[in-house]
Amino acid sequence: GKPIMHLSAMKQATGEARYLDDIPRYERELYAGLVLSTHAHARIISVDPSAALEMEGVETFVSVEDVPGSNVTGPANDEQVFADGKVTCVGQLIGLVLAKDQPLAQRAAKAVEVTYDDLPTVITIEEAIASNSFFPNSDTKISCGDAEKALEGAEQVLEGEFYMGGQDHFYLETIACLAVPKGEDGEMEIIASTQGLDITQKLAAKALGVPSNRIVARVKRIGGGFGGKETRSIFLSTPVAVAANKVRTPVRVMLDRKEDMIASGGRHPFLCKYKVGFTDEGKLTVLKLEMYCSGGNSLDLSFGVLLRAVTHSDNVYKIPNTLVNGRICRTNLPSNTAFRGFGGPQGMLITEHILDSVASRLRLPAEQVRELNLYRDGDCTPFGQLQPECHIRRCWSTLMEKAEFSNRRVKVDDFNKSNKWRKRGLAVVPTKYGIAFGLRLLNQGGALVHIYTDGSVLLTHGGMEMGQGIHTKVVQVCSRCLGGLPLERIHVSETSTDKVPNTSPTAASSSSDLYGAAVKDACEQIMKRLHRFREADPTAGWDTWVKRAYEDRVNLSAQGFYATPGLTFEPSTGKGNLYNYFCYGAGCCEVEVDTLTGDFSVLRADLLMDTGNSLNPAIDIGQVEGAFTQGMGWLTTEECVYLEGGRNTPRGQTFTTGPGTYKIPSFSDVPVEMNVHLMDRTPNPNAIFSSKAVGEPPLFLAASVFFAIKDAIRACRLQNGRSGHFRLDSPATAERIRMACLDQFTDKVCGEAHQAKSKRWNIPL
Repeated sequence: GKPIMHLSAMKQATGEARYLDDIPRYERELYAGLVLSTHAHARIISVDPSAALEMEGVETFVSVEDVPGSNVTGPANDEQVFADGKVTCVGQLIGLVLAKDQPLAQRAAKAVEVTYDDLPTVITIEEAIASNSFFPNSDTKISCGDAEKALEGAEQVLEGEFYMGGQDHFYLETIACLAVPKGEDGEMEIIASTQGLDITQKLAAKALGVPSNRIVARVKRIGGGFGGKETRSIFLSTPVAVAANKVRTPVRVMLDRKEDMIASGGRHPFLCKYKVGFTDEGKLTVLKLEMYCSGGNSLDLSFGVLLRAVTHSDNVYKIPNTLVNGRICRTNLPSNTAFRGFGGPQGMLITEHILDSVASRLRLPAEQVRELNLYRDGDCTPFGQLQPECHIRRCWSTLMEKAEFSNRRVKVDDFNKSNKWRKRGLAVVPTKYGIAFGLRLLNQGGALVHIYTDGSVLLTHGGMEMGQGIHTKVVQVCSRCLGGLPLERIHVSETSTDKVPNTSPTAASSSSDLYGAAVKDACEQIMKRLHRFREADPTAGWDTWVKRAYEDRVNLSAQGFYATPGLTFEPSTGKGNLYNYFCYGAGCCEVEVDTLTGDFSVLRADLLMDTGNSLNPAIDIGQVEGAFTQGMGWLTTEECVYLEGGRNTPRGQTFTTGPGTYKIPSFSDVPVEMNVHLMDRTPNPNAIFSSKAVGEPPLFLAASVFFAIKDAIRACRLQNGRSGHFRLDSPATAERIRMACLDQFTDKVCGEAHQAKSKRWNIPL
């Protein structure tokens, strides 16, 4: 494909691009203020909105009593539209106050008095394990070989634990919704900032007690999603639909950043306990792994997240004997959900931690141990999927050369010998990411192509544009399938359930594959109908062919469809083809750490991704850069913190509610030098025009930053006579980095006497 610019780039850069809250206000429109729970687990004794209703300009209060259909909602039918009798996390929706404008609605919502009777809380994974708080029927297991027997015969065995923290989505546009009743037959239009129009439509219809055909959900574009708007947007869109139904007038809401961070959930934290066997040369022979993730107060998509984590726990390494068990913890936190990578990065990170630990035990270079264990063409994953075209060894060798790893390793070591308080680290980390939805039924997509008599084309498909360039790519596919029709003659207006029904969410890095193939199907139908006109007059041109086809009463509209073939995985057995194909890549990063403060900078990043025959190299390179930066945030600066609670503060309240306390990567955090390479000569026969997905796979390349930081810390510890393996959990915040650089200063605050005097005020997750 051609590296053309994102079709909306200029509009977005100049502010002309329209988002949900740019839609002009409707006549009699009301704004919804959210009444959210301030307690993590409690019975609701009373809800008194009288003070709010006395304010001038306040219309009404909406709660569970106003739901005409079912109050049961959520992807797993284990949530409530409005809390009914009990709350199970801080940020759970109790009610809405409708007022004439946003400031008044928010002020009135704070005036609603809610009385609670607190119940015991479970906040951390450790607390969930201790209290046996797990979601039923959600455990996941994969295995190959005989792990127990292999551990008994292993030359060396290492066991330990590793913790990975969560992450907030921090999209630029917070969750927003506008519901517009149509005034007859229960019809309603819902404009939502969502990645999942289908679930938005279905759950609104369920709450309103009407068929899905009375609800039209649509969106033009959203200002970022990263998985956070795949399902969690329904916690807002469904109650807003109920509110609009009650007052029979449009209702709008767009969350403030604080509201969004309190209520919407994020990436799943994981705690992993492992036991690994290996040879004296570093060859892995067996892995036994227990994975625990924090699901929050509802199941949401946690089963799928855990399944992907478990099936990515091999990363790119051949481990002949594997036993991996996963469990989902029920905690009193907002339901965690999809996030770019969907559990895959957590599964791969634990294995990279294990490889790093093995290398440390054997006193071998980590890159040597990693390369020794890489998959080869034709190798099989622990869940039984073959890799007929495994490019990881070529990725690895290509990146090592482009990154000049050997020369830079020497320079880094020399720098560390000459500097006491600043240390550099260098690491290279590979990745393998499976492409497909874990739930087989979601691997389908539809498209609708209209050709008008002037020759222009209107294209609609089931994917949402959230900045990732899906509309640009499908327009390129359409252009190619229509004989090279200029891109400017093809237009995508919006995504809507009355144009393409039953859409899968725009997620799993599968949208270009699904909707590109669906568009191709529709275009091929139309081109087949136009064939006789092209044959009759080959030089007439597109406009003439279209005009003649119309005059001959030929249908110039087509509905395309595509379903991913060959997906055979069975959760009951843990075997089969779970993914359509795999994306491979590798990242190499060099960092410099200030060992006195824990501050660090990324001096250079070299990233290589296998994108097949790219549909649009320019967009793909941008996706690699963005995913890497977001992954770097997850692994270093971004830490979700909750309050331990005290006399006047209930336990489990969110502390990180904005950029003042939650640190996403900024301009100064990106690598000083960043080199992005797309592999060539790796066509993919399983996707549209031999391309590969690119949205999620590059995120894990940021693990090279994490392990480069660990490499720098190791140099500091060795200098101070503290050799041997050490544990560094994720994220590697400045505090964790500083305390891991053991020296005479940390000794003063790490002793038992100091720990006995201190009491934690926060709960980092």
